[in-house]
Amino acid sequence: MIERYTLPEMGAIWTEESRMRAWLDVEIAAVKAWHKLGKVPGEAVAEIEARADFDVARVAEIEATTNHDVIAFLTNVAEYVGESSKYVHYGMTSSDMLDTGLALQLQRAGLLLERDLVALGEVLKRRAFEFKDTVQVGRTHGIHAEPITFGMKLGMWAFEVSRHLKRMRMVTVNASVGKLSGAVGAYNNIDPRVEDLVCEELGLGREPISNQVVQRDRHAAFLSCIAIVGASLEKFATEVRHLQRTEVREAEEAFGKGQKGSSAMPHKRNPILSERMAGCARVLRGNAMVGMENVALWHERDISHSSAERIVIPDSCILLDYMLQKSTRLFDTLVVDDERMLANLGQSYRLVFSGAVLLALVDKGMLRDDAYRVVQDSAMHAWREGVDFGLLIKQNAEAMAVMTPADVDAAMDPAQYTAGRDVIFGRLKDLEF
Repeated sequence: MIERYTLPEMGAIWTEESRMRAWLDVEIAAVKAWHKLGKVPGEAVAEIEARADFDVARVAEIEATTNHDVIAFLTNVAEYVGESSKYVHYGMTSSDMLDTGLALQLQRAGLLLERDLVALGEVLKRRAFEFKDTVQVGRTHGIHAEPITFGMKLGMWAFEVSRHLKRMRMVTVNASVGKLSGAVGAYNNIDPRVEDLVCEELGLGREPISNQVVQRDRHAAFLSCIAIVGASLEKFATEVRHLQRTEVREAEEAFGKGQKGSSAMPHKRNPILSERMAGCARVLRGNAMVGMENVALWHERDISHSSAERIVIPDSCILLDYMLQKSTRLFDTLVVDDERMLANLGQSYRLVFSGAVLLALVDKGMLRDDAYRVVQDSAMHAWREGVDFGLLIKQNAEAMAVMTPADVDAAMDPAQYTAGRDVIFGRLKDLEF
């Protein structure tokens, strides 16, 4: 991932140094496991633990000749260790080290993403209660529908983030799986107990039956979860982008001192973070597709997945970490204009109460089809003429034959929505991250 979208803590997990450090952790754990099984003498274990190391530049230099990164790495480790290096990688194949090392990286990355999701969820929940009573028009198809509160919208997103947190925990556990079963996974040259001991020491799960690799459905699920989280962030951002439009202007991204919105138009205050989230989400979806393509490998394995994974797994983790942290900041500082929300609600001449009036007419004995016709006729008149919908209902002879003006006022009282709001925020109160 380019430096622009790489935050330090997540970026550090995916450096070449960290990748090879995970490899070395696997190799040392395997040596210790063999020692417990009586294969490696204690002095060799001590020597390996004390001296085993690598140099990324030296590994690259060796790989230029070997054209094999694992062999280059092991050769460099042997240069540090000396004679006892004969016990390093004993009975293993490259993927034993590669996939188990990758599992360590995925585990660490998943924990950071979980932390990011918790932070975003907590901000959304807090701000949802802040705007619990901030009335806003609800829109369907971009058209005024019925009143909601802005807090309801944020609370709905908080629940969505909580679902993502559960998914992320699950896919991280499922992807944090090692294998030390040797070539083709049949334990032909390695004791199955080594695999158990290594995975236990490293805090990883174990692939119950592998071929030469950990099965890639695990990684596909991890990348898919990341993409789904990104899709939600895009959804949240798309709403902000709409609300910041000049014609709407109900909420906007915070605009910092010294910030500039346009090189040509000094007045501009653009939803740049939200637009950036929308663009980044597209990358995550593409990477998830690569993860699915990597599931089908030839026979016991090929390495068509390897080159793609080197790109999409680090990039997806780094990019989602960036997106989550930026989204948390966006919603923590989001500027909300409650007066503009009320003004926009008034633009539709109280048509948002058409459903309530429809039900009031039905409750007074009118057939639903007749009630619908009466309400729709008055509603269309309100749109065409710019007249208050409630006034038109009171002037409608059919409506007034079964209702009184007081009945109309009661049906159009915004307080009728309070009960549902209390239920919604009662549920949100119990949400924990």
